Amino acid sequence: MTGTTTADGPALRTGLLALTSETLAALANRGLVKRAVKDVESGAAPSVATDPDRTVRGLFGDGTTASLPPGAGLDGGVCSCAAPGVCRHLVTLVLAYQRAAAPSDSATGPDRETDAEAGAGAERDLAAEPAPAVWSPAALDDDALTKAFGARPLAAARRTFEQGYGARVHHPTVDRPEPWVELPTCTVRFPVPGEIAYALTDAAAALRGEMVTLAVWAFRAAQEAAGHDTVRVGGRPAVLSAGGGLALDDAAGLADELLLSGVAHAGPVLAGAMARSGEALAAAGLHWPAGAVGELAHQLSAYASRNADYRPELVAALLTEIHARRAASSGPSVLGVRESGETRLRRVRLTSLGCRVRTGGDGAAAEVYFAHPGAGAVLVLHKRWAAADGQELTGHRLSTRRHLGTTLGRLATCNMVSENARRTAGRALTVSSAGLGATSVTPVASSWSELPDSLLVRDLAALAAAWEGRPPRLIRPRVEAESMRVVALSEVERVGYDPAEQRLDAVVRDQAGTRAVVSSTYRPACPGALDALAEALGSGATHVSGSVRLVGGEIRIDPVGVSTPAGVIVPDLAPGGGSAAPATPVGRPSDPLSAALDAAAGALAAVAHSGLRRLSVPARDRLGAAATALSRTGLAHGAALLRGFLATVSGAGAEESAGAAAWREAQLHVLVSGELLDTGSA
Repeated sequence: MTGTTTADGPALRTGLLALTSETLAALANRGLVKRAVKDVESGAAPSVATDPDRTVRGLFGDGTTASLPPGAGLDGGVCSCAAPGVCRHLVTLVLAYQRAAAPSDSATGPDRETDAEAGAGAERDLAAEPAPAVWSPAALDDDALTKAFGARPLAAARRTFEQGYGARVHHPTVDRPEPWVELPTCTVRFPVPGEIAYALTDAAAALRGEMVTLAVWAFRAAQEAAGHDTVRVGGRPAVLSAGGGLALDDAAGLADELLLSGVAHAGPVLAGAMARSGEALAAAGLHWPAGAVGELAHQLSAYASRNADYRPELVAALLTEIHARRAASSGPSVLGVRESGETRLRRVRLTSLGCRVRTGGDGAAAEVYFAHPGAGAVLVLHKRWAAADGQELTGHRLSTRRHLGTTLGRLATCNMVSENARRTAGRALTVSSAGLGATSVTPVASSWSELPDSLLVRDLAALAAAWEGRPPRLIRPRVEAESMRVVALSEVERVGYDPAEQRLDAVVRDQAGTRAVVSSTYRPACPGALDALAEALGSGATHVSGSVRLVGGEIRIDPVGVSTPAGVIVPDLAPGGGSAAPATPVGRPSDPLSAALDAAAGALAAVAHSGLRRLSVPARDRLGAAATALSRTGLAHGAALLRGFLATVSGAGAEESAGAAAWREAQLHVLVSGELLDTGSA
């Protein structure tokens, strides 16, 4: 192999030298990279030459020619072979160029990887990687974007810019030297400094130029916002169209009507109106209020069918959320205005974190959680099964049900590669069953330990600190599995079971030594879950996946999966009848503040259940007792709001609208106070 890139020849292509095997795999695919590594190691690499304009050319032994023009990226390369798109010759040319440009002592030697290592997916770069450069995509101008992607993607991006969109910008760090951006429906990474052509996104190829452009503009907005990472890009102050404003007003009116009549007395007419309201909000592009209204409609349906999914506290929170989003509608990311409802993903690799099973009178549902390493996010795949006559559906029985060409049990413990995946703005995942040959599943193996820091938590205290200052949950973007993480464990201190609460608690420590409680409550849908969880935690558990939250300053994990030396255990799918749980309870310190707020939330939720028009004497007494408890714990303002609500609805000739407003004010205060107390900000 010869290389004409010399000190007195054309300048080195630093972008090509910066391409790592992982980046090449993302730009092409891992199989092509493995094949290219083997070709170079076996001596089948091309001869390499660099033209005066810095175009890199390769001539292969079989006569195939390939070239990589400057500034065009891999997909802009040209090859004489018949393969469409990025072929193995272009990838091999990159590796050969890296070898030719590297110091001679790095081209060969015993420290080079073997073919077996390459076949196992552990290939290394064939040239020494330069130190990562500190740069920002904000430095790229629109001329560079047009040159890289053409005018049409920029025109589409400008339409989104005029409507406005939210983004979260991540600047380079020591652990992750590449800048990246979280857009509502995809992620964009910039692995090569200054080279826009090598930007990576999980959106489909047809949307790549538009999404990369939006990401560059997000970096510009962050620069103008003096370093703020969460930004609103473009748009106008008035984000609501006339139709959207009417749809939001209608949803708020229906929420008030439900509060007045109560879930227990809501008829099918109100339930139907609620469903139509959700559809109208979605059609107006108000995705987050639409999600709240849709969930509220589901709660009405669950109560009507006596489904265990019904929760009065959730209904009360949803009623409050609809009004809170309406009141804060001018703020960024409150309404999800004009977020893309669904985005098609390019060939994507996902890692399952486990699943949650829920059952009801009409059947059962499973939520399978997938980590998307490239996006640093968790996506949720939903699947429902109708109840069969005479058969009780449990998690273990569902584990053998088939979906996407495999069983639920395997789907919940797999790595999935698919070319037929889509994700919504709320991070729900759909995978088309058509062309299942484009979707494959393999065991998880050690994939959890290889997840990025945004998904794999080694220090829970640092994660909790990063959550400080977030907007209240009621007006944050409505994304599924927002707090789902994999936690690396250093120790399981003890496992215990509280028979009174039917709850298993395990005290664990993460790798930084931070203590947390893995907590799971018995559910009839998954009778063997607690036994399986206890056994997994007691058999050398290394990682636990689940929803991480703060409760009264204590870090708790609601688990959906546990990684052990024997493999990944999904408690909800485990067999058994729930008879072997440990008998020693794990004590929890009492928290009078949380108890008082919980009592107030329960009393207010009872009002929404029975209806403000049917406020009984026991309900009034319960509210009075909750106010007294708040007052005794020093939460005087909350106590005053509860007493003010009681006074409003007890007065002669009290107006229904005034009572509803007083209930909302008290409910909002209780919910936000509880959230602040949990995060330690109260």
